[in-house]
Amino acid sequence: MPATGEAFWALQEGEKLLIEVMYKADYCLPCYYMDEAVRELLPQYGEKIDYRRVHFMTREGAKRFLELSKSLYGDEGVLKHMRLAPVPSLFIQGELVFDMIPTRDELEEAIEEALERLALGWGQGERK
Repeated sequence: MPATGEAFWALQEGEKLLIEVMYKADYCLPCYYMDEAVRELLPQYGEKIDYRRVHFMTREGAKRFLELSKSLYGDEGVLKHMRLAPVPSLFIQGELVFDMIPTRDELEEAIEEALERLALGWGQGERK
């Protein structure tokens, strides 16, 4: 489904949807394929998406990986029980959406829903 819905065009100037993929390295094939799934769709959304690969093996990436893990499991879950975000995983607006490689249709649907939520001004973590 192309990104032509009203929600897509209703975004404010400069407002972007944040999509992040937890990424270990190119030799991690599931990480590589999840990254490719997102990159394949990026052109149809123009400048409405801010896409980031979170290389959690780097200092900066590890910090973001820890932040997202804590958002899923809380401080105690991460620090005491070592619960971490799945790898690979895909977050949209800081919310875990996929913990396995999505089909093209599933990914398009998730992006469209997130764009609609963003256009309507729904905050992170709020649901329909």
